[in-house]
Amino acid sequence: MFKGEYPYLIDDKKRLAIPAKFRLELGKKAVLTRGLDNCLVIYPLKEWDILAGKLESLPSGKLDARGFIRIMLSGAVDVEIDKLGRILIPDRLKEYSFLKKNVIVIGLSNKIEIWDETRWKEYQGKMEKTVGEMAQQLGI
Repeated sequence: MFKGEYPYLIDDKKRLAIPAKFRLELGKKAVLTRGLDNCLVIYPLKEWDILAGKLESLPSGKLDARGFIRIMLSGAVDVEIDKLGRILIPDRLKEYSFLKKNVIVIGLSNKIEIWDETRWKEYQGKMEKTVGEMAQQLGI
């Protein structure tokens, strides 16, 4: 299970180190794609297969389904974790997620999100203000 929040830096060669705690579960290969709210998501291969199956089952006759499938799959790239635990982030995904040098890597149970540090702090601040309301609406 991926959990926690870790500050990291993207180096000049567009590489990002994955937290050591995440590497064992992630394995040597994973899938990187666009996430919701302009973050990036890293899926272990088994989790990507589950998501791809769900995407395949969406009704392609519906405009929203087609759009979601296209965005998720067109942005997806296979990534290999190098000997130092780093992945390469393509320019188009860096642009989508507004990533600069400072990023936050967060674990979300079965996947990992990568956020621009400033955008994460803004998002986190908004969510923390309403977490009580969200818990009540979700019945938690």
